[in-house]
Amino acid sequence: MKRKIIWGVTILLVCFLGGELLLRNIWGFGKMPLYYASNKYEYMPCPNQSGIRFGNHYRYNSYSQRSDEPDSTKLHVLGLGDSVLYGGTQTDQDSLATSLFTKDTGIQMLNISAGSWGPDNCAAYLKEYGLFNAKALFLLVSSHDAYDNMDFQPTVGHHPSYPDKQYASAWQEILCRYIYPQFIKPYLHPSSNDPDPDQKVLQGIHKSGKEFNSGFEELRKIAQASKIPFIICLHADKFELQSKCYNEQGQEIIQWAADHNIPLVKDMDHGITDKDYRDDIHINAHGQKKLTEIMKETLLNEGNIKPSYYAKDNQPD
Repeated sequence: MKRKIIWGVTILLVCFLGGELLLRNIWGFGKMPLYYASNKYEYMPCPNQSGIRFGNHYRYNSYSQRSDEPDSTKLHVLGLGDSVLYGGTQTDQDSLATSLFTKDTGIQMLNISAGSWGPDNCAAYLKEYGLFNAKALFLLVSSHDAYDNMDFQPTVGHHPSYPDKQYASAWQEILCRYIYPQFIKPYLHPSSNDPDPDQKVLQGIHKSGKEFNSGFEELRKIAQASKIPFIICLHADKFELQSKCYNEQGQEIIQWAADHNIPLVKDMDHGITDKDYRDDIHINAHGQKKLTEIMKETLLNEGNIKPSYYAKDNQPD
């Protein structure tokens, strides 16, 4: 009997350790991108981290951008936005529109974004770190960003999608992050469910903004002061796509851009379809490719960046 117990414990231990290795090295459990809180722009991924999660690579440079380090030999444009541009761990680094734009054009687009960010988050980040000698600002927004103002509610370390430390093991992450909140907590505490910021957007739960997001005007002034183009890309959610019309808040963004003579491109005018989404608002790898084409058309083909800026023999100022 004692020998059977020893064998049983040994088998369980081997399965536990073997499963831990597989979960970590194959699927990336226990290797989450970590975040830090900011009193200026709410939160951001921690700098200088990289890994593989769910088969997708992710990496962040020393400025917490989901990009390689700014390359002084290349021209820069800034890609600003929320989780659509950010991609999350569901999108491989090389499949991001910002990565594809950089590869296709030789102009480095720095990905300055985070889940549920609004234009005011982006503006606050630029005020902190500057423009990286950028030749243009490309802001990707959705209709809900019209009133999605910063509220500095506790997020990092409070919501599973914004962790500030790793779980002790991959098994613990599966249990605490996925099994417990999805299958156990709803029955034990049905009224305590508090979705993370991205899920609030998907459920139509917006931050408590009562005024039009100040970041639009702040980014306009930043671009104006630096004498560089500022372009807005309005991304439709699936409901807007199906109705073939941006909602009331999206119309306010369109009107604001028209009133201030800001170029605005609508992805619904560029052939985006249901097949380009992985949920009701975020785009998949195919959608990222379409976004890349929009970037190239608006930044290069429409002359927002002058040809002399991206000539092969040209160097940054």
